[in-house]
Amino acid sequence: MFEGLSKRLGDVFDKLRGRGALSEADVDAALREVRTALLEADVALPVVRQFIDGVRPKAIGADVIRSVTPGQMVVKIVNDHLVEMLGGTVADLDLNAIPPVVILMVGLQGSGKTTSSAKIGYRLSQGPQGMAAEFGGSFATKRKVMMASLDTRRPAAQQQLKILGEQTSVPTLPIVPLEMPLAITRRALETARREGFDVLILDTAGRLSIDEELMKEVADISALAKPQETLLVADAMTGQDAVNVAKAFNDRLAVTGIVLTRVDGDARGGAALSMRAVTGRPVKLIGVGEKFDALEPFHPDRIAGRILGMGDIVSLVERAAETIEKEDAEKLAAKVRKGQFDMDDLLSQLRQLRKMGGLSGLMGMLPGAMQAKAAMSKAKVDEGQLKRQEAVILAMTPKERRNPDIIHASRKKRIAKGSGVQVQEVNKLLKQHADMLKMMKRVNKLGEKGFMRSLGGMMPPPGFPR
Repeated sequence: MFEGLSKRLGDVFDKLRGRGALSEADVDAALREVRTALLEADVALPVVRQFIDGVRPKAIGADVIRSVTPGQMVVKIVNDHLVEMLGGTVADLDLNAIPPVVILMVGLQGSGKTTSSAKIGYRLSQGPQGMAAEFGGSFATKRKVMMASLDTRRPAAQQQLKILGEQTSVPTLPIVPLEMPLAITRRALETARREGFDVLILDTAGRLSIDEELMKEVADISALAKPQETLLVADAMTGQDAVNVAKAFNDRLAVTGIVLTRVDGDARGGAALSMRAVTGRPVKLIGVGEKFDALEPFHPDRIAGRILGMGDIVSLVERAAETIEKEDAEKLAAKVRKGQFDMDDLLSQLRQLRKMGGLSGLMGMLPGAMQAKAAMSKAKVDEGQLKRQEAVILAMTPKERRNPDIIHASRKKRIAKGSGVQVQEVNKLLKQHADMLKMMKRVNKLGEKGFMRSLGGMMPPPGFPR
């Protein structure tokens, strides 16, 4: 999401790092470019002004001017202010109340309220089992959750939540035709109390734009339900409009937090940077994909690190921990130490890489992400190559996967035909597998203990630029 902003800021700071000393004029010129980059990223003008006014006095201070690495000092100051602007610390859901704890989901139509309701319900009902370490706090306990749709205007909205509930195994309030939102709210509260639910998620109706009728409806529902959490769902793709929507809802409701959806898209990122500053309410959760587990806590420090090209190694490790089975990683490490890395193992690693977001997803979390992506582009590394390589391996027989050395001309033609690729692609994959196996044997021979264990389930993908 922050790719454009990250590139612009990276260019600015590269100029600063390249200088041995900085004058006040150098800092002012850099901050003018930072200001332009933030505005182009749809960050609200008052927020940009406040940000620059906060950074400038520290950036031209004596500690920076006399520093051995003044450019790095300026980057640190900008990073600290970015973290502060984004909220400073992770804001957890507050579910410390007498059950059923009510979560009220509000926002405009199409912002992703219903899907976000299902994601939150899924996460809360799953508890800590099989989840990344980052999901602590309110997500650390398995809870009994029920969802109810109050959207009587949008066709099939209630049916949509019902289907999502079935897919996530989260119960939903039975639909009663022609029942009005307030009546549904009363019935949901009574059912949740009677059946002992810990959390009740109320998915309200939206509109294409803010109007008085919408605001009165959600205000009446809020007064009746007395929610512990009122989460405003905003689409990051709507840019500056998302900030205006957040302000309008916050002025009328006791909004406690923001859920930002479609963060994995190509939005400019200004909404995320502005919302906390404009509303005073924290971004609590972000939607990073379509799957039900594609929901993450919002970490201001990690987001700031990604924007400034410092990477997000912590999230990368947590994503690996969530998707990699420890037992499988240990088995693979044992095989590798014996020099036994076959095509089935390579297939497992390719699938693991795709589960973790593919090459571009991982690149975005590494320090120097923009440079890494540029290198990928220059080397013409194709994300679709992973799928084609998976198809090639699946076209092999079990015997061929266990012993690739037996794959000669006629077998290569059959595999190429079966996977819909050219024979050259089969040859390329076989060579990359052979190179990886050779490298592993060499490492074992050198005796670098724990080297393969540290790689675990994250082997360098075939085609990655070396």
